[in-house]
Amino acid sequence: MSRFSGNSHFEHGTTESLGILLTNLGTPDAPSAGAIRRYLAEFLWDPRVVEIPRPLWWLILHLFILRFRPSRSAKLYKKIWTASGSPLRITLDEQAQALELKLQERFSGKVYVIPAMRYGSPSIADGLKQLQGVGVRRLLLLPLYPQYSATTTATTFDAVTDILKKWRWQPEFRSINHYADNANYIEAVAASIKHYWEQHGQTEKLVFSFHGLPKQFLLAGDPYHCLCQKSARLIAESLEIPTEQWEISFQSRLGRAEWLTPYTDQIFRELPLQGCKSITVVCPGFSADCLETLEEINIRGRETFMKAGGEIFHYVPALNATESHIDLLVDLVEQHCEGWPESLPDWERPIEHKDAELLKARAIKKGAKA
Repeated sequence: MSRFSGNSHFEHGTTESLGILLTNLGTPDAPSAGAIRRYLAEFLWDPRVVEIPRPLWWLILHLFILRFRPSRSAKLYKKIWTASGSPLRITLDEQAQALELKLQERFSGKVYVIPAMRYGSPSIADGLKQLQGVGVRRLLLLPLYPQYSATTTATTFDAVTDILKKWRWQPEFRSINHYADNANYIEAVAASIKHYWEQHGQTEKLVFSFHGLPKQFLLAGDPYHCLCQKSARLIAESLEIPTEQWEISFQSRLGRAEWLTPYTDQIFRELPLQGCKSITVVCPGFSADCLETLEEINIRGRETFMKAGGEIFHYVPALNATESHIDLLVDLVEQHCEGWPESLPDWERPIEHKDAELLKARAIKKGAKA
């Protein structure tokens, strides 16, 4: 039996289309220990995420982490779970639908946007299968990570290419690496902070909290730390606030190894002791609110700051499916699809990309089977 997919075969008269695979990290299917165990087993086994020799890590993962962490995490997920399911999953679906609608208005030809998670469901394999089924001949991968890291963007690219290499007829393929310093991204985050301050008042300090990484990843050459620093600096410059009124920190560390510092939870404890009683927290690395923002920052982080003597704690929501975020994503897609037929004005597009039946008729005239 051939190892190549038979669903990507060539067929005359098939209408070609552009596909956008819109991805995020992932979420369990339910706030239960069993669902979280399955999710963590896939996530934490990825060698891009944990760079420990596999035999040793298998023992740690299965004998310790997967035995105790799922039940603890289930309690946290239950705090943010909605009647419709995981906030991250709901938002990704909303982002995909809104992006597809705007792209269909902006582009010529057929455009499909399919949401997928690197871990869990909907899977990347399922997303690519859907795009394959609607005749996608040009594929753009859009991971919703503004700051590149091997643990996020690169592993998503790995997962996509592992599937594509089994297709007999592969589409043209492009991938968005990062948009940490994209002017529209910077302005969208800055505008969300301004809008929040207009409604709730400005605080003494603005804290940028990014997801953490082991420090060893930085030393090995991962650019994530530098990209986070750049994003925070550009957003602060857009807001025109002085250096002493903002700072950057890193959250969600796991294990005993040193991670990128300063740690967000430590910042929340230290600021009140330094006389700072009011803070605004924003998480620019998260394109959608999830466990790490809704529970770790806005619930536990708030409690930590208040217990340490803080008085005002504001959390600025992620960009989620707001119009400014969708407009940003449209601009990114347009930039990275430049030159593809769908990005051209209708009068510039080759006739075969506008009239599949004409293409089929030409092929039949030259001897192809109807």
